[in-house]
Amino acid sequence: MTEGRVLVGVVVAPHGVKGAMRIKSFTAKPEDIARYGPVEDESGERRFEIDLVGEGRGVVLARFSGVEDRGAAEALRGERLYLPRRALPQTQAEEYYHADLIGLSAVLRDGTAIGRIAAIYDFGAGEMLELAREGLPPLVVPFTREVVPLVDLEEGRIVLDPPPGLIDEAERKRA
Repeated sequence: MTEGRVLVGVVVAPHGVKGAMRIKSFTAKPEDIARYGPVEDESGERRFEIDLVGEGRGVVLARFSGVEDRGAAEALRGERLYLPRRALPQTQAEEYYHADLIGLSAVLRDGTAIGRIAAIYDFGAGEMLELAREGLPPLVVPFTREVVPLVDLEEGRIVLDPPPGLIDEAERKRA
């Protein structure tokens, strides 16, 4: 169960023999994964206090409370780590947590439904939204003010103003 929680990292691999782990952090500053309190596993049943012990090649090195050896650390490989949404700082205007955007409906300015946000990617040139569409292949759109002029969290939607050619006219009519 992930509702009301934000994915902040994943255990990549054990590190050494004393229970340390390599964690891929999804926080703006990787070390902030330990800043907001204990993290939870995917089920929400286990909680771990994080003690940072270093950094390395795109990961933070950390120990979890109760994880004392390499075998216990290995058992956590691939574990997704969550924080309660309320534990994280409030966002500024036009700033969003990915967890707040996933699942929002995407509509055109005229109200035509296009799909739902299924994923958010950032390959270095800016964020892209993947829109899942019923009966159609997914659509990927740039998450820029020009293409997405409105994000309305209260209404659970984004409004798209795609440039010509981004959405095929035949697809617009089927969407």
